Amino acid sequence: MNYYFECIMIKRTKHYWVIAALLLSLNLSAQEDYDKGFEISKNLEIFSNVYQNLHLYYVDDVDPGKTMKVAIDAMLASMDPYTNYYPESDMEDVKLQLLGEYGGIGALILQFEDKVYISQPYEGLPADQAGLKAGDRILEVNGVSTEGKNTADVSSAMRGQAGTDVTIKVDRNGKIITKTLTRKEIKMKAVPYYGMMKDDIGYIKLNEFTRNSAQEVKQAFRSLKAEHPNMKGVVLDLRGNGGGLLNEAVDIVNIWEKKGELVVETKGKIKSKDLKNYTTAQPEDTQIPVAVLIDGSSASASEIVSGSLQDFDRAVIIGNRSYGKGLVQNILPMNYGSQMKVTVSKYYIPSGRCIQAINYNDRDEMGRAKKIPDSLKTAFKTRNGRTVYDGVGIEPDVEVEQEYMSNLTAELTRRSCFFEYANKFCSQHESIAPPEEFEITDEIWNDFVAYLKTKNITYKTETEEVLEEMRETAKEEHYLESIEQNIKELEERFKKEKEGDLTKYRKEISLMLKSELLARYYYEKGQIQGWLPDDPVALKAIEILNNPVQYNKLLGRK
Repeated sequence: MNYYFECIMIKRTKHYWVIAALLLSLNLSAQEDYDKGFEISKNLEIFSNVYQNLHLYYVDDVDPGKTMKVAIDAMLASMDPYTNYYPESDMEDVKLQLLGEYGGIGALILQFEDKVYISQPYEGLPADQAGLKAGDRILEVNGVSTEGKNTADVSSAMRGQAGTDVTIKVDRNGKIITKTLTRKEIKMKAVPYYGMMKDDIGYIKLNEFTRNSAQEVKQAFRSLKAEHPNMKGVVLDLRGNGGGLLNEAVDIVNIWEKKGELVVETKGKIKSKDLKNYTTAQPEDTQIPVAVLIDGSSASASEIVSGSLQDFDRAVIIGNRSYGKGLVQNILPMNYGSQMKVTVSKYYIPSGRCIQAINYNDRDEMGRAKKIPDSLKTAFKTRNGRTVYDGVGIEPDVEVEQEYMSNLTAELTRRSCFFEYANKFCSQHESIAPPEEFEITDEIWNDFVAYLKTKNITYKTETEEVLEEMRETAKEEHYLESIEQNIKELEERFKKEKEGDLTKYRKEISLMLKSELLARYYYEKGQIQGWLPDDPVALKAIEILNNPVQYNKLLGRK
């Protein structure tokens, strides 16, 4: 009896301890929530007091909107770079980012020195229809001078509600032209070009993941198949594509992957909002060989597409490692027409990996976010058992060495030499050969070289920079006196070698010049057409898609 009573007492005691532990846990949790709530209230009150004191006592007038925007931006800067606040005045920019739409005239602009120019009107849109041309210097927008304005100022002035008018005064080679245009709701094409490359390989260029971009890719693929029934493979080019809408990425994967596959899963702080995104439609083609081109600027939705197709072993990924952005943002509406874009979760692709390559919570002494160290990377497996890693972005199955621009070509670009020469060339030539035929002839090249002689182009090569660094180091270490003569002799010898740089780098300079001229006569579509035959990454894709044995081996197929 005593033994039985003791057992009962022990059990009850255990229950009391469990209940006590639960109550303590709840109390601690409640205390923690209270502490956080109190800290938030306290700091909001302090912030309000600081602002009131500025408003009341600061020696100059304080602009409320501007001051608050600076304060909010500074606070968000401690997060990741994708969490942003947008006042009502920036809503056109938000529409452009998320939907590829804005109210405006449809033209790219650039600034050279203190002048703003139209760099490229979009085909068929108000600027193009009104006859504005690349190279036109913008003098006034609605009677307001652009003197001292930058591209952001001028762009903001030209944008506005669709259906409203804007008057633009430009200078074209000394001739003053004034045009009144009616703004339109500008919808940028997600697919600026698709067509056939050599050896029956299709090509689709996707610039961004905005609304209906998946439909554009699908339509491009259907057209290629219908017009070229013997097409051996297709290339999806995501280079330079910074991402966009997640659902569009899932739908693009669905073009080549069967229905019901998990493409991407998002996981964040609020578990009820975690989502699994599956392919929902019947695919267009699950058999045709696919290659996806990526580079260091391919991010977010581009990485969902390339990464999931890699995990499914459905496409060969070619190019260079992607950016590594595995963060998902939501747009939250706020008071007075403002909005906030907030990072709410991370995404995980089919193998289970997250490709986020930077930890924004871990920063160095300079405040810079750190790369995820190799020791924290985890191996995952694709459908066919190939090994892939998280924390590095998307690593291509076939890496193509990047071709870096020479310092001379970079200086010509910085000085807008290609842009200015194209202005001169277009004023003298009404037309050029079609994109697939146009080349920089000796005549055009010699004319370009003659133009450069009037520009006084100066630049430093990497070798000159090394020689300068050597001189500084030798001076610090007290060796300069003994080797100064040797350095001078090297510099003189190299100066003579440098005179031949235009000839040495003729091929890459010609490609840049060709691209600029094609954009003038055939817009972005012609620019891409003309570039592809010399594109080493696209050529590698053609090679692989034409070799079934190599293609299947890269995908781990037996």
